[in-house]
Amino acid sequence: MPRLDPAARKAFLGEFPHWREVAGRDAISRHFKFPDFSTAFAFMTRVALLAEKLDHHPEWTNVYNTVDIILSTHDAGGVTEKDVALAKAIEGLAV
Repeated sequence: MPRLDPAARKAFLGEFPHWREVAGRDAISRHFKFPDFSTAFAFMTRVALLAEKLDHHPEWTNVYNTVDIILSTHDAGGVTEKDVALAKAIEGLAV
């Protein structure tokens, strides 16, 4: 799968401004903050089930009520349409 071209990346980041480019690597990231740990963990569970379905898995960390997600297609060496699709789907789960 080819990496996302600069115009497609710019379009995605313009449409989803909470996602950011990761300094020093070809990846995108998003920080989520929830009311409490249970809500954050429930969100992570929904993302995990989605990631399994899409066979594309995020890098992430969780500290109490926050979840940080990084997306990059390791086989392609950077951001691809798979990352954009997963990011868009994650946005739908975060509401």
